[in-house]
Amino acid sequence: MIVGIIVAAVVLVALLVLAKAVRIAREYQRLVLFRLGRAVGTRGPGIIFLNPVTDRTVLVDLREQYLEVPHQTAITKDNAPISIDFIIFYKVVDPSLSVLAVGNFAGAALNVAATTLRSVVGDMPLDDVLSKREAMNALLRVRLDEVTERWGVKVTNVEVREVNPPPSVQEAMTRQMSAERTRRAQVTEAEGSKAAAILAAEGQKQSAVLSAEGQKQAAVLAADGERQAALLRAQGYASALNAIFGVARTLDENTLALQYLDTLRQIGTSPSTKFVVPMEVGSIVAGVRGLLASQAGSPAPHPAPSLDGPGGDGAPGAASPAAAEIEAEIEATRTAAAADPGLPEELLGAVMDGPADHAGDTASTLAPSSPAPAGAGSTTTTNGSDSQP
Repeated sequence: MIVGIIVAAVVLVALLVLAKAVRIAREYQRLVLFRLGRAVGTRGPGIIFLNPVTDRTVLVDLREQYLEVPHQTAITKDNAPISIDFIIFYKVVDPSLSVLAVGNFAGAALNVAATTLRSVVGDMPLDDVLSKREAMNALLRVRLDEVTERWGVKVTNVEVREVNPPPSVQEAMTRQMSAERTRRAQVTEAEGSKAAAILAAEGQKQSAVLSAEGQKQAAVLAADGERQAALLRAQGYASALNAIFGVARTLDENTLALQYLDTLRQIGTSPSTKFVVPMEVGSIVAGVRGLLASQAGSPAPHPAPSLDGPGGDGAPGAASPAAAEIEAEIEATRTAAAADPGLPEELLGAVMDGPADHAGDTASTLAPSSPAPAGAGSTTTTNGSDSQP
């Protein structure tokens, strides 16, 4: 029984000694070994055998850690008090120095960070502190890394989390921001108005140019149309004149006599009481009678007293159709002249009797085929209006 108790005690002591003599370190961990109080190096990772009587170890974590720095009050270069908090990211690069060079890295880092922050912020104006976060973060990281490097710790990054200026500064910043935004709004509105005015002016310019080009083209087309119309009218007039000239070349005294006779008939139907005839009326009648005589087949050296047949005794003769038409025109003229009460007696006698009885009453004598000179002619005047064929 006693022997069993002794054996159990020995086994228990052996187990305790074995537990103290064997340590296991993870991949991200290192053991700083002290033997009889002297640092003999680092051990790990894996299984580490120790002398439980003479060896002591300190476990060091090699992973990146972070440290929150609470709000720190600092004064900027332009004497503006601000409150800043930030975060420090660090990593142990030398396990022995991190254990031997500093006793409490967290406390030491907080104090170093506070003093470094005041030093950095004191060299920057408030506007830079608020706007240049990246520059301030880089400067804090460099300053802290210079201190923590001798502790075997590397500061990997520093991030300023919040900057709180005093209430008066915040109010001034709010007014400044409002004024700045108002200015930007006015500038934007002015630029928009300017752009709109430029676009409107460009549109008016293009519209005026297009309108001028359209008016120019319209004027050119109108001028071209007028030119072509004038050419066509001129060609029409030329064709008409050529036709008239061609017809006029075939006219003779008989045709002119018929035209004169038709004119006298129109004078007879006119309501005028004054007539100006630019030739001897008797010669017209003589020409018509000569035409009738030539159509009837008998010579007519002198005007015949009657337009009956070739026998002259009032019996109908064998006249040609042209003679019959001329006789009908003469009879129509005589009938119209006899029915007109305003026709002068001289003109009526010349129409009814022929040129033999009234040749002396005319002012001048003009052949039917020749134009009358200026101022010449036969004029008959009564009270009333004038008519000049």
